[in-house]
Amino acid sequence: MKKEGIRQNSLRLLIAAHLTLLIGLYQYFAGELGFNLISTASSFGDVMKNSVARFWAVEHISAMLIAIVLITVARRSAKNLIYKKAAILYFIALVLILAAVPWPFREGIARPWFPGMG
Repeated sequence: MKKEGIRQNSLRLLIAAHLTLLIGLYQYFAGELGFNLISTASSFGDVMKNSVARFWAVEHISAMLIAIVLITVARRSAKNLIYKKAAILYFIALVLILAAVPWPFREGIARPWFPGMG
């Protein structure tokens, strides 16, 4: 029962991560932040020199993609009953996600906890 619960939870996490990826990719290509920053800049070097533009155009999406790849590999490990490897991969993915979130206290890239309120 315990092993089945771990496998079910890993599947739920995998599904949630991939749905979030699809929403994020839409926002990256259709929104004002992300790919639009690269396409409207005079050069990619200008984007890389600006820390805010670099975060949204490169760092955020790269960290999130790597985290989702790690979650996918961890799911395979959990499915094959290799729990220690899965736990390590999940932990690394969590650290990457937490590092790439635009927390309200991060200067320049901060986003509010509840957009539209206040």
